[in-house]
Amino acid sequence: MTLFVVIAAVLAALSLVFLLPPMLRSRSGLDVDRARANLGVLKDQLAELETDHARGAVGDAQYAEIKAELERRVLDDVQANAASQAAAAAAPLRSRWPAIVVGVLVPVAAALIYTRLGDPAAFDPGLQTASQDPAEGHLSGEQLEQMVASLRQRLDKEPDNAAGWSTLARTYYQMRRFDDAVKAYEKLVTMIPDDANLLADYADAAAMAQGRKFEGTPRELVARALKIDPTQWKALAMAGTDAFEQGNYKQAVTQWETLRTQLPPDSPIAQSIGESIAEARQRAGLPKETAPALAQAAPGGMPRGPMPQDDVHKSAAAKGGAPAAAPSPAPAATAGGTVSGTVALSPALKAKAAPTDIVFIFARPAQGPRMPLALTQVQVKDLPAKFTLDDSQAMSPNFRLSGQSEVIVGARISKSGNPMPASGDLEGLSTPVKIGAKDAAVTIDSVLP
Repeated sequence: MTLFVVIAAVLAALSLVFLLPPMLRSRSGLDVDRARANLGVLKDQLAELETDHARGAVGDAQYAEIKAELERRVLDDVQANAASQAAAAAAPLRSRWPAIVVGVLVPVAAALIYTRLGDPAAFDPGLQTASQDPAEGHLSGEQLEQMVASLRQRLDKEPDNAAGWSTLARTYYQMRRFDDAVKAYEKLVTMIPDDANLLADYADAAAMAQGRKFEGTPRELVARALKIDPTQWKALAMAGTDAFEQGNYKQAVTQWETLRTQLPPDSPIAQSIGESIAEARQRAGLPKETAPALAQAAPGGMPRGPMPQDDVHKSAAAKGGAPAAAPSPAPAATAGGTVSGTVALSPALKAKAAPTDIVFIFARPAQGPRMPLALTQVQVKDLPAKFTLDDSQAMSPNFRLSGQSEVIVGARISKSGNPMPASGDLEGLSTPVKIGAKDAAVTIDSVLP
């Protein structure tokens, strides 16, 4: 903050350099300049008069009369200038008060305007550090807790600091302290009640706080968000998942199709949503989509970031994304339906991950749909970690490990806490392994574009 204040002071001083000199010139100085100019004119006129008299253009009587008039005007100017200087000497402060007012007003007005329109809180080290992406620093869990506690104390003194509450809510969510995140979002929406993105984030945290269930507050918040913005992507994803879980498959199709139109047709997320739509249509007894319908997704992409925010953590749906689609005919079921192994993080990428980042470990078919067959999660601080995936972690009752012969095991560090892949996530994949394998090895060694 010190550097900012110095720069601001220098800029204010430069502005005064241009403003004050003309104003500081005293009235007497201006009068002296005017008197000198008048005397110069009168001297020129006298010289012309003498020239005209010498060559006979002006008679003696006329010459004497004009010369007397010029001398009288010179005397008047000298007397007026003397009176002006005396008045200026008698009241020096009054003659310079406009310059004094401007000299005080410029820096004071600049400070008041910044206080009103700027963000002085941005200079608070506690708020700055708490608002950083944890992946960009090397914060221990204890340091993060201390920073969050400091921010919370600050908000007790500044309850109307919307930026602070937003940072606190997102940080709690990343720390998986969902109950605390809900309280922070609850406070924030009283200050910003009609922001669809904020309401969707609040709904996400509320659903996570009650065990990934949408009943009650999450469902109401999703409805409010979609009323404000019918295309809000996270609200559409959650609304579709909620409808699917309630057995309202037609409504799920409607919500997910609206979401898919906002995604690039060839993106993995659009393909994943398409597979979920196919399952919902099948369960609803609707006809399969035609090829033209599948290509309706508009160019563009899923919104990323501020909102004012903004805003930085994104989660596709509190349930973990859209339900998986029914698989194509799979190989004969393999007894056991488990895969075990270890997940490690490449040393080259350790600086890009925070200890509290979520690591999603999943298995997907070696051939066919890319939707996960089973999913579990740990945190970066737990790596290297052993894992076991089985049918109890299936994303869909009809899409299980035991229905495959070979799978690819993957691990992804999500920067947003979202199980759906996003740019900037860190990922690693195994080679195809047989169902029942106990030595699958996954190294997280790449960054998603």
